[in-house]
Amino acid sequence: MPILNLTDLAVASPTGTPWLGLDLGEKTIGVAVSDTSRMIASPLELIRRSKFTEDAEAVFRLMDGRKASALVVGLPVNMDGTEGPRAQSCRAFARNLERLRPVNVAFWDERMSTSAVERFLIDELDLSRKRRASVVDRTAAAWILQGALDRVRDQDTWV
Repeated sequence: MPILNLTDLAVASPTGTPWLGLDLGEKTIGVAVSDTSRMIASPLELIRRSKFTEDAEAVFRLMDGRKASALVVGLPVNMDGTEGPRAQSCRAFARNLERLRPVNVAFWDERMSTSAVERFLIDELDLSRKRRASVVDRTAAAWILQGALDRVRDQDTWV
């Protein structure tokens, strides 16, 4: 299955199945999950990165366990809209997942997601630095996934 845009991802995903959101970092992968109606994204888990095959197995286990039909991967686009090495690494991760097994994948521009989540965790929840470190990546994954879910829902209202 090729990389899809969000509209095609929604069409390719069976109704009543959740999506997973991924925030791919160098050391960790933040994971979030939507509800089956794809209205709300929630932080799920943090995967400590190791070898790609182990990372992929962990993602596939979560997909299988939640019966998730798709992945929304955060794409760290530069502020000027260009893609740098981190964005290319995210694209390569998605392509390599596809080589292991068919998976529906779309990207979501994650610009400012981590900093927005950091601000929320500090300003609204008053979390300490240590506590923020343990939740920021999976919360950023939820932020990414929620943005994609909202976009799909907004597109549906215009049709």
